[in-house]
Amino acid sequence: MKKESVEEVTKRVLESGGILAKLYFDMQSEKPDDLQPLMAEMVNEKILKTPGVVYCYGSIDEPIKLDDSTYSTSAVLTILFKDFAALINVAFNYTPAGVEILKPEKEYLLKTSEMQSIALDVAQISVNYAQYILSKVLSKEDFEKIKESLERREKLGKELLEKAKKNSEEAKP
Repeated sequence: MKKESVEEVTKRVLESGGILAKLYFDMQSEKPDDLQPLMAEMVNEKILKTPGVVYCYGSIDEPIKLDDSTYSTSAVLTILFKDFAALINVAFNYTPAGVEILKPEKEYLLKTSEMQSIALDVAQISVNYAQYILSKVLSKEDFEKIKESLERREKLGKELLEKAKKNSEEAKP
């Protein structure tokens, strides 16, 4: 089987709803020697393995000294996403300092089912963050009560998403 070139993969993914974007990240630490390996690990072990990321390339800058005890590095990554939901997922989970959409250059249309899926994904990420924060603040008993409530909400959200997908498929001609 012939290997596709980066251009061919990019074109094919963009034609099926993909997005090519440049994301800007920065990271700070008191240990300058830790920064580039940590940034590389985030890219290679997290971002590249995120569902919906087709490929990623970029560069990581040398650390610079910000003040007496803080160093900073930045990375500029060009990432091809399968769809808008994958871009939202990476942006929400890895908090880039900036996002620049490179392609498509014109309008981008979302189906209602895609918008529902994105909204539910964002809500789930928010729930995950809330659980993390609450687990650090609440007593174990109070946390368990809230966790059960959030799990019920998650189950309901998944059921609603499945229902929306089913309705969307049934509405197709």
